[in-house]
Formats: sequence, C-alpha cells, structure tokens
Amino acid sequence: MKKVMLTLAVIFMISAPALADIIISHETIADNKCAVKYQVTAGEKIRAFAMDIELDGDVTVDGISGFLLGESTAEAKGYGIFPGNFARYINVTGAGEVEDWEADPNYTPVADPCDPGALGGIGTSGITVELGSLYYPAGDDSDAAPDDEGVLFVLDINQPCNITYSLNAMRGGIVLTDPEATATSDIDSGKTLAYDPAGSSPFDKNHPDYGKWVAMGKPDCWTYLRQCYGDADGLKEGSAKTGYAYVATADLNTLIAAWLVREPPDGPGIATIPNGICADFARDEQGSEKTGFARVSTSDLNILIGNFLVKEPPAGVGIPSDGCGGLVDREP
Repeated sequence: MKKVMLTLAVIFMISAPALADIIISHETIADNKCAVKYQVTAGEKIRAFAMDIELDGDVTVDGISGFLLGESTAEAKGYGIFPGNFARYINVTGAGEVEDWEADPNYTPVADPCDPGALGGIGTSGITVELGSLYYPAGDDSDAAPDDEGVLFVLDINQPCNITYSLNAMRGGIVLTDPEATATSDIDSGKTLAYDPAGSSPFDKNHPDYGKWVAMGKPDCWTYLRQCYGDADGLKEGSAKTGYAYVATADLNTLIAAWLVREPPDGPGIATIPNGICADFARDEQGSEKTGFARVSTSDLNILIGNFLVKEPPAGVGIPSDGCGGLVDREP
C-alpha cells in the first residue's frame, strides 16, 4: 500500500474555488437504484469535489453503494478518498500506509450531518458527498488517474422525484490538480433532474416536463413525439394523395371536449374527460384563484392553430418530432 498522508494533506488543504468543466447526471440502473455519474468535458482533471444532493417532497436517500474504496489504479479507477470520513474510519500505520480501506462500512462518501455545512445524510431528503482521488504517478496523464467520465456511486431511492445537485463550497467545492485553473460546472448554481425508479420510461427523464408528466399520472399521450405541438393522439390524418398531417380534426375534437374544464374545487377536473389531458399541449394551467384553473385553454389552442393541417413531407414541411420529451412514435 502506497503512503497516503502527504497526498491527503494536499486534498484537505486545497480549497480554491477553481471549477472544472464537469457535467453531473444520473441514470436508473435497476429498481430503486440511481447511478450518479460525472463527465469531464475539458480542462484539468478533478482531484476532489463536494456536492449536495437534495430530493423534493418527502422522498429520502435510503442507501449508497457502488463507490470506489481507496486509491485509483489502472485496474480500478475513480474517486475513493472521502476526506470528511477519512480520519473517523481509516487507520494509518506508522509507515503512513492504510491498513484496510474496507475495514469499516461507515467509510462512505456521505458527510456526517454534524459536519459544518453538511446535509442530513442517509435516511433524509438531502446528503452531502465528498470524494477525492489518490493515484501514482500523480500526473493527469497517469494510467491510474480517474477516467474523464464514469459512475461516482449508486443511491437507493424508491420513489419518483426531482433531484437537485449543487456544489458545496463550504466543504471544498471542486478541487483541480492545478488549483489556479478555472472552468465551469453545470451544478455551479444547482441542477435539477427528474428520477423514476421504475427503470426504462417512454418519457425522457431529463426533459423539463418529466416531473409534470409524473404529476399528471404519466399519460400515454404525452409520450407521443409531437404531443406538445398539438398532436393529441399520435396519429396522422389524410391520404397519400392530399398529404398527411399529425395535427388535424381528431386533435381539435379532443381539445374541444376538454376546453376550459376547471380543476377542483371549481370544476370536475381534466381527469374526468376521456383523453382530455392529451389536449394540454402547453402542459400548464391557466386561470386564477378567482376564476379557477383549467389545463386546456388559450395556450393550447394557440399551439394547435399554429400546427393545424401542416402537411408532412413531401407534401409540406411537417412539424417537429422532437422537443416534447416523448419517446413513442405510433406510426414508425
């Protein structure tokens, strides 16, 4: 085992606010398993970083796994040094070597909630994680240096929710190999991503409307490629002779049936109208506390009018088949 104390001291002491070009994302890899990933797109390699992970509602982080323990090597690369917990759980010999990285199961990236600036921890809706890398030789071109992208750890989260990632400056933020280097991170000001533990989804989990889709009961019609452009049923109308259009009379009829249906307590709600939510092309509510709110109103009508009877190629320019978040094409 290599001597670690000098390198660890460097990680602890460097807290310059330099940032790396890093993207944080996540992916559902199994039921209740959320893999948190990183990607370095430019600049210096990251040596260590601290970030907060917060879940909305009453959803909690129930566990963490899948992280590297100890040094990064050519065979097992990654971020296996956890500065906040190192002194608590890792024993170092008089020769400066770690006795056993796996000796204590409490040695994880999750900061103790009693540490300054740390969130509540496992079992709560927010955790602070701290990870660093230790490898030999120490240069960015080292075969043992962490890759420019990979999985940091896996979280146990058993309910759909929005997850917000943000830097924790008090705990060190991002530390680069060269503390004078500057760059940017996509979590500098916080970044919120939707999460669904069910696995594969017909709706893009990273689309800004994913949370709305979940809140509305995951309507099938929102998964159609052109729904947000006025296509309520995912089907074309027309003929080979006249041309086909995805936004036509059937979609207009759906909108008419759902037009200005007020949500409770001012009305029965869109859920009482068969396929009514499919005409919520703008995916919003309009109205006021005084008049009541409706899911299908002028914003949806304007979208439908803007795309009504626009013919698909070669008869016309067509309407977009991306941007709505849906991943289902009823007529491939």
